[in-house]
Amino acid sequence: NAAVYNVVAAPALSLSLQTWCFPVAGCVGYRGYYREADARAFAAGLDRGLEVAVYPVPAYSTLGWMNWAGGDPLLNTFIRQPEGELARLLFHELAHQVVYAKDDTTFNESFATAVERLGVQRWLAQASTPGARVAYEAFDQRRRAFRALTASVRARLQAVYGDASLDDAAKLERKARVMADFRREYEALKAFWGGFAAYDPWVARANNALLGAQGAYDQLVPGFEALFAREGRDFARFYDAVRTLAALPQAERHQRLQALAITR
Repeated sequence: NAAVYNVVAAPALSLSLQTWCFPVAGCVGYRGYYREADARAFAAGLDRGLEVAVYPVPAYSTLGWMNWAGGDPLLNTFIRQPEGELARLLFHELAHQVVYAKDDTTFNESFATAVERLGVQRWLAQASTPGARVAYEAFDQRRRAFRALTASVRARLQAVYGDASLDDAAKLERKARVMADFRREYEALKAFWGGFAAYDPWVARANNALLGAQGAYDQLVPGFEALFAREGRDFARFYDAVRTLAALPQAERHQRLQALAITR
């Protein structure tokens, strides 16, 4: 089930996402629709030179604008998830109410991803059952392994796309090789998991748009985690430090987080 369906798009030789601008959220690297048919119709009308993907989203944040009505809705698209995964998702979406930088999808989603990881670790240690901890550990190990694989793929693609010695035809050929290698490596990972196949649909549709979108959620997470450690693993201090970063120009805030990640 999905609460909304996101459309993402990127050029054939880039992982940079197409952006769309809205009055409250600013410019973001995705466009959401409540009806899948509407999302697919919009995707079909995009420039044919773009790689496009439509994917389901189980929850979304209203950035605090619905707090007057009791907050963001609890939907049947996610409320029945296992305890650990539900906690992770709630921490992620609530993080957007704490800090949100307009026009910076990578900063916002990486921050929320860092909060979900840090928050669920603390929740599992303090409030969950032993069974929930075991179940989440299995889920998280697979998720981290898959994200590590896709991060490697993004790095390989970026190297191809940025190689000035190659013309576009050569870049497309090498890109095809990278994607073929990715799918072989995924099959090996799936075999290691005993056939766990939940990522199969994503891998089958993987393109620059999906990889770029995933990168937005992951790229700055190490910097945020390092910032949390620097602030004594205190959430209040961490949030204040993130607010300070959000007030900086986009390039500077990214540079500071990348520098923190290097010094971890």
